[in-house]
Parts: sequence; structure tokens; C-alpha cells
Amino acid sequence: MNLYEKHKELINKAITALHNRTFFAAYPEHPSPKIYGETADADGREKFQASMGNKFEELSQTGTSGWMGTEESPYLQKDLGITYPSADVDTLIDNAEKAFHVWRKVSAEDRAGILVESLERVKNRFFEIAYATMHTTGQGYMMAFQASGPHAADRALEAVAAGFEELKRFPSAAFWDKPMGKFNIQLDKEWRAVPKGIAMVIGCSTFPTWNSVPGVYASLITGNSVIVKPHPGAVLPMAIVVAEIQNVLKENGFDPNICQLAVDTVDKPLAKELAEHKKMKIIDFTGNSEFGSYLEGLPGKQVFTEKTGVNSVILDSVENVDKVAGNLAFALSLYSGQMCTAPQNFYIPEGGIDTPEGKVSFEEFAQKFIENINGLADNPKAGPFVLGAVQNKNTCARVADASKLGKVLLESRAIENPMFKDARIATPVVLEVSASEKDKFATELFGPIALLIKTKDVDESIALAKEMAEQHGAISCGAYTTNSEVKEKIADEMSLAATPVSFNLTGGIYMNQNAGFSDFHVTGGNPAGNASFTNPEYVIKRFTWVGHREPAKA
Repeated sequence: MNLYEKHKELINKAITALHNRTFFAAYPEHPSPKIYGETADADGREKFQASMGNKFEELSQTGTSGWMGTEESPYLQKDLGITYPSADVDTLIDNAEKAFHVWRKVSAEDRAGILVESLERVKNRFFEIAYATMHTTGQGYMMAFQASGPHAADRALEAVAAGFEELKRFPSAAFWDKPMGKFNIQLDKEWRAVPKGIAMVIGCSTFPTWNSVPGVYASLITGNSVIVKPHPGAVLPMAIVVAEIQNVLKENGFDPNICQLAVDTVDKPLAKELAEHKKMKIIDFTGNSEFGSYLEGLPGKQVFTEKTGVNSVILDSVENVDKVAGNLAFALSLYSGQMCTAPQNFYIPEGGIDTPEGKVSFEEFAQKFIENINGLADNPKAGPFVLGAVQNKNTCARVADASKLGKVLLESRAIENPMFKDARIATPVVLEVSASEKDKFATELFGPIALLIKTKDVDESIALAKEMAEQHGAISCGAYTTNSEVKEKIADEMSLAATPVSFNLTGGIYMNQNAGFSDFHVTGGNPAGNASFTNPEYVIKRFTWVGHREPAKA
């Protein structure tokens, strides 16, 4: 049985899920021993610990010239000491070009089988990837397991399914018979889905696999060779993924250079040199708007970006104000606000929020919000694990500087992580800002920073949220209203700003979260990014349909 036949049922289920948009998960998100094995957690932790201070020797790519690595654990605040094989740009490009001319001629079925098989191999390393993610990004254990393991694998499978469907949308050949009266014109026609060439994926430091694997697998399924350039602060999670892709390629007789890892350092970056290379055709990027906009402006490249955005919460009326305050406090605190979907600007009418018990004033809601933040942070069984650790020291500096933006309602502080005494932690800072001070809230303040903005009414709140999204980008929006007309206005206005809205969330679902096979991540319709995974455009721009024809044979 070939790999496509082995995984055909799963691929078809994934394609069906793309159309239905209902819940579907190929990889269970709970790290249950019954699912993954009794010793899987301990084995993964042990393997991660064994990698510290050593060379990562699992990659099979050729032409490497040295070893480098600069990762630091936000929990230990010390270097991991892991080094990876490095290569210069010309070597990476030459390898990728040779591999491309092999991979582009592989059938869509065989590509899909190989790629899904690689995800099944990655599945066996979810726990190792979880610890690697914890100690490079600062994510808490559960988030690190879910986001870098099952959720990332689902997003990768989603890209494979979307790409496979588009590659099979049209026939590869057809007999064309046109009646002309006394005779017919008969042609044999064929169509080829021709991949663009060499692709690269530039990873981020906070979600190294979740944000990277969609682009990696979308380019690979459509026949492109891929160079994975992870953030120098978070290499190991993607190194493991690339190693497993290379393993499956080798086992099936293909050049492992079809997918390569390109490591660099902050002082000697490779991204710009790779991106500007004349043979680089496709670029996927997650990161800051400045570099993302530069990439979008490069001529002759197909670029897919997720950049920075200003995410809003519109508060109008609620059924239960305490549940709302708790939900939003958790959303802000989750991974210390280091999520591209985390809330930042909270628009609250000066007349207060309507509830079944009457108006809740701006000040009263702010107090409830703060109490929930403190309650979570001070819960030793929850706070340290929800907050995680701060990946970059610059984020801590940003939190400290935030006090200059407005009236400080809650100061950020450090709490103790019982497992990691040296963990870099910053609880959320909450500030009150006037609606007239747009310059203070019209930019992304990455990290645990909340701005409570007092508006004249809900109409001004909607107008400001829309303006921020249109001018500065937004990836998510939260809204709370019990008024159907207000709900429709929010939905309509934010749709025009290409921003999805999560309405009236309480309990165990938060505006930060996106589900594979159902939620489109980023819309591509505002400055926060020009692409959305995974919609059809995300894959069809990675290849070109080319048709040939000739007179039909008798």
C-alpha cells in the first residue's frame, strides 16, 4: 500500500471538513496517556532535556558548513545550548532548486501521502515539541502542547487538503470535440498544475510551528521546494518538524532537500538575503508590519503575510457581567497577551454597560476586570501556567513603558512560577485612556497590556474599532451585546473592515482561539496581513495552470 492509499480516508475527511466548517480534529488536543501512550510525556521531556547543550543532528540536508544556535529559555533565562547545521544562502538555494525539479513531477496523490505521513511521525513527537515550545516561546505547558502539536498538525493537514482539492479541481486531460458543420475539430488537451519554484517560510518567536506549518505544507503539496527559516529564538520546534519531513522523503526515495531548515542569528540574519534572491518565488511570513510590508513590496514574489494588528473589544450590553469580565481577563492573561489574536483596546460607553440588573458603570466594570486578572494571577494552580513566561525582554520593557499611555488602573507585577523560579513573568497592566487620544491606542502593544477606552456610546465604540482595523489592521474582535440591531451593526461594520467578530463569549472559549477547518485565520483584507489560512487563495497562488493541446489522434 502506498502512502496515499494509507492516508486517503483521512485526506478525504479533511476535504469534507473544509466544506462543512463544523468541528473536525484529526489530532486530539488533550495530552491523554490513553491516546498518546503512558510514557509519552516523560519520554518527550527526557528527549528535550537531552537535546540541551548538544548538536541537533537529525537533519539530512546537504552542504552545511557549521553549527549555530542562540535559543534562550524564558523559564530558565539561560541559553539552551542547542546548535543546528548552518549553510549559506547559495547552498540552500542550489539544494532547493535541484530538489524542486524532482518534487514538481511527483503526483498530487504521492505528495499528499508523504506529507500526511510526516504529520503522523510528528504526532509521535508532540510532547517533545511541547517542551521545545515551552522553553523557546514561554508558552505554558498545555498551550505549548496543543498549539505546537495537535492544532499545528491540524492546520498543516488543512493546507494539504486545500491544496490537494485545488490540484484535482480540473482534469489533467480531455478530448475536445467541436462540431463545425461538415466536419469536427478534435483536439487532445492536457493541463498541468505548475508550481512556482522555491518557497521560504519565515517563522515567528511566539508560535513557531502553528504559524509556520500551514505555509510549509501548502507550498509542498503544490509541488514547491521549501526553505524553513525559523526565528533564531525558536528553532527547535520547527527543526523537529523538518527532520520528520526529511525522514519520510528519504524513506520514499526523494531528496530531503525538498524541505530544508535555514538557521541564522539576530546579528547575522538570512531572511532578507533569501527573500531577495532572484530564484525565491514564494514567501510566507509572520511577524512585524515593517518587515512584512517590505516583503510584500518585493517584485516577482508571491508573498503571504501575517503582520501586527490592533484587536478590539466592544462592550455594549451583557447577560452576566461577571462572566464577561472573567472571560476577557483570561483572554488578556493567556500567554501574557503574546498572541496575535489577544484583546488590547476595550471600548466601554461612558454611560456604562447594560445588564439585566441595570447599568454597570465604566469604573465598576474596570474593577471587576481587574479583580478577575488578579484572581487568576494569584491562583498558584492557574496563574503561572496561564500566563506562561515572556518570550522577549523587549516585551517586558513595553509593559513597563505602557504606564505613560494613561491612568494606571492595574500595575504589572511578577509572580512566582513554582516550577521555574527564574521564569520571566509579567502580569497584565491595565490603563484608562480617553477616546480622543487615538495616538495612544492606534498601534499594537504586544504583550499583557489592556487599554480601557471610555467612549460616548456604542456607535463611537464601533466606529473606533472599525477605524483601527481599517487603518492599522486587526486579526480578531470581541463584542458583547444583547441587542440584535447593535449586533448586526457590529457584524456589518467589522466585516467591512475584514475583521471577524466573536460575540458574547463566556466560559471556556475565548476570542484568542481559532479552530482549524472552521475558522479562517487572518482575512487578508486589512493591514494585519494579506493572506488567510486556509482559504483557496492561500494555495492556488502557489502554482499556475498551464494547458497544452494538439490535434487528436485518429
